[in-house]
Amino acid sequence: MKNFHLSKYPSFFAVGLSYRKADAELRGKFSLNVPNIDGLTLMAKSEGLDGLLVISTCNRTEVYGFAQHPYQLIKMLCANTQGTIEEFQESAYVYKNYDAIAHLFKVGTGLDSQILGDFEIISQIKQSFYRSKKHGMTNPFLERLCNSVLQASKRIKTETELSSGATSVAFASVKYMLDTIPDIENKNILLFGTGKIGRNTCANLIKHTGNDHITLINRTKEKAEAFGGKLRLSVKDYGDLQTEIRKCDVLIVATGAQLPTVSKALVYNKKPLWILDLSIPKNVADDVKELENVTLVHLDELSQVTDETLAKRKEYVPQAQNIIKEVQEEFVKWLETRKFAPVIRALKTKLKTLKDEELDFHSKKLVDFDEKQADMVSERIIQKITKQFANHLKQSDVDTEESLQIIQQIFQLEIESE
Repeated sequence: MKNFHLSKYPSFFAVGLSYRKADAELRGKFSLNVPNIDGLTLMAKSEGLDGLLVISTCNRTEVYGFAQHPYQLIKMLCANTQGTIEEFQESAYVYKNYDAIAHLFKVGTGLDSQILGDFEIISQIKQSFYRSKKHGMTNPFLERLCNSVLQASKRIKTETELSSGATSVAFASVKYMLDTIPDIENKNILLFGTGKIGRNTCANLIKHTGNDHITLINRTKEKAEAFGGKLRLSVKDYGDLQTEIRKCDVLIVATGAQLPTVSKALVYNKKPLWILDLSIPKNVADDVKELENVTLVHLDELSQVTDETLAKRKEYVPQAQNIIKEVQEEFVKWLETRKFAPVIRALKTKLKTLKDEELDFHSKKLVDFDEKQADMVSERIIQKITKQFANHLKQSDVDTEESLQIIQQIFQLEIESE
């Protein structure tokens, strides 16, 4: 396909990097918080782009949009992050048109997640779409595409067991603690950061160990209290962080800061301390691991967890792929229809003009001319002719671009842009 005909720009691209080729440090450089995403979106708008979707999670950063060239999107991504174009090129991927569509389906249905079947990405896609919509940066194509990906995701959840069993980054963290830390149910645990991953980890921890020696600290204390109150957990001030780190056996860091929040100077321990860093970018300084008795584990290591749940999930991948294929084909069919709809509309208008001229001519020439009946018969013929053209354009072995050009030339059509 040369052109989607749904944007003034010729191609739809997906540019990004993920855990597959980029390590946590590099992903950290390209991670985007909400103000950065808004900044990127507004920059794209000011440059005249008319469709953009930005996703940034702990294991990927991706920009989807219409552009003349993918470099337009890459340049804007680098301008709004700490990453450089050279670093991006080392580990990135660029998909175009149908490949970009297929990639979003794979991402949104958990088939490309760091832990297979982890569906947290779908809420990110929803939020990204609403954020773009708020800035007037969506179009019919993007809306239909996101809805199709959501539809495929829902069907995979209900029709397969791809997401069966509790396997996610949060559960992987708990599994690591259960397998590695002796007597975990009685350890003093400190959760620093009560974002989604932090809250899920905490809830999973209580569920699987029954441990209630958990203290919460968040920069905004009210958020920690709102969550901790439900689970009757202890909440401390941000200023108490160093004191609380000294008391705990396990420190879980899940803050959304752009720079490390836990430094070597902050950790003073005389007993074994396990630190789990669930943040991207890393929120625990690398040199913390140099301290005696400290075991520092990052998200990427935790995500390598393999157990029966994951092995079972792999069995459902072919079933999930069939669902994606079905929904994706429906989307492409809609896309093709949208592509030739302006030409069919223009053809119908042209034929109606010819009909009106002929009816006018014959009504003046013939005495008993029944204009109403002739109009009805002509309308039916026009419907049948345009349907024949539409059916021809829908056929998979037809060069749609070439056919559309021929139709436009033969009938000298004036196409209105959508």
